[in-house]
Amino acid sequence: MIHIREYKRSWPGDFERIRESLVGILGDLALRIDHIGSTSVPGMAAKDVIDVQVTVETLTSEIKERLVEAGYRHKPHVTHDHVPAGEDPGPALWQKLFFVEPEGARRVNLHVRSAGQPNQRYPLLFRDYLRAHPKAAGTIERIKRELARRFADDVDAYYAIKDPVYDLVWRAAQEWDSRRGRSAGG
Repeated sequence: MIHIREYKRSWPGDFERIRESLVGILGDLALRIDHIGSTSVPGMAAKDVIDVQVTVETLTSEIKERLVEAGYRHKPHVTHDHVPAGEDPGPALWQKLFFVEPEGARRVNLHVRSAGQPNQRYPLLFRDYLRAHPKAAGTIERIKRELARRFADDVDAYYAIKDPVYDLVWRAAQEWDSRRGRSAGG
């Protein structure tokens, strides 16, 4: 069931504890570990799940093995991200490893993506854009609340609408990023 909760001031601290643990698990395999998703945008309501992105050079079995050994549960059916309309659909560009929290731990969605790929840049740029544009963040929050109200028990319907809406923000975020002269995720 999809439930959107008010922003919790504890979310950044929750992420930091998860990040520290992942540094110990992955060591130098992790190029960076970022808090992504709605819980990473101050003041924004979200599902009470901490989304974490681990950026790596390449996706390897060693990464998967270390995370599984530490208790993270690999979801082998999730191998790629949604491809925004108009983007190059090449499978290597959108490939990822996906895990959820160890049994009994705080809820986490752990996305492992290769550095420089569009699916690695997408959540960082999306986060940074919403942090810099609170009115856009408020609009996204209203959309998510309405989707959760209408489709709380239908995850497929929720994402079938949410993904294209997020693609609109992705386009705006790309233009914003090009005007400011730097790139998220780099």
